[in-house]
Amino acid sequence: MLKLLVTNEKPALEQMAWIPGGTFEMGSNDFYPEERPVHRVAVDGFWIDKYPVTNSEFSVFVKATGYQTVAERFPNPADYPEVDPALLVPGSLVFRKPTHRVSLRDHLSWWTYVPGACWKNPEGPDSNLEDREDHPVVHVTFEDAVAYCAWAGKSLPTEAEWEFAARGGLEGAIYTWGNEFAPDGRRLANTWQGAFPWQNLKSDGYEGTSPVGAFPANGYGLYDMAGNVWEWTDDFFRPRHSENAAKACCVPRNPKVSAAEASFAQDRPGGSIPQKVLKGGSYLCAPNYCQRYRPAARQGEAIESSASHIGFRCIVRKPDTSSGKL
Repeated sequence: MLKLLVTNEKPALEQMAWIPGGTFEMGSNDFYPEERPVHRVAVDGFWIDKYPVTNSEFSVFVKATGYQTVAERFPNPADYPEVDPALLVPGSLVFRKPTHRVSLRDHLSWWTYVPGACWKNPEGPDSNLEDREDHPVVHVTFEDAVAYCAWAGKSLPTEAEWEFAARGGLEGAIYTWGNEFAPDGRRLANTWQGAFPWQNLKSDGYEGTSPVGAFPANGYGLYDMAGNVWEWTDDFFRPRHSENAAKACCVPRNPKVSAAEASFAQDRPGGSIPQKVLKGGSYLCAPNYCQRYRPAARQGEAIESSASHIGFRCIVRKPDTSSGKL
């Protein structure tokens, strides 16, 4: 599909923020096992989108290229030999809030595969993007994110680049804004308030995704680096950071986890599926279930997965800025 794409005109610099290179403590030893161990990492400077890619921006890409997302295509029956072919229809995972308390061990109590759900029909065929043009695009797989980035002349960030940018210059802080989740009671990210998944108090004003930039920027001028939607990175996922990196005498520069170092999802009868790292948490992250609205938080996701809480943003490494464009 990528060979059909037409490169977009290069965007203006004001649409992105420059992140200076530096060294930082990546990961956390205080929350989930996959975030461990903390280790020093160095990254070169790069430009990164100030906001997640929006529905409006993705619509321009689709109109320019005719691109069809994975959620809009029929699954290949060969990949799902134990599934009735009649059930293999285009669609995506949609969050549906239960009406009562359910076990947190059964994610099927709130996730449903909805035929016809895709980026332009987020809840299914009867939904649309009205009043959500400036919300992050969702229901995009890793392939979809890469296709958009290629068209835009950009790339997906590595996990290290994403986390460095998300920290906003705050060394070792728990959140992108500091160490207190809601200073003076102020909500600084679109997350879940109440008992997940059945009770959403909407203290931050939103039931689902929010317009990009609805909450304050971090120290680098980046918005929605916590909550709203999970964001794809270009690293393959492994269950923990490298123990060798934590012990290394030399700080790794611009690290990137390869497929050889990765773990794979085992959720398809046809075989294992490569996983990439998601960062940032989403509007579904809650204190009682998923405290992953932090820069160190990470999650592995099968590259063919799409859902109503997964989006992305792009970066550019060492561009030629002589023309005022990237």
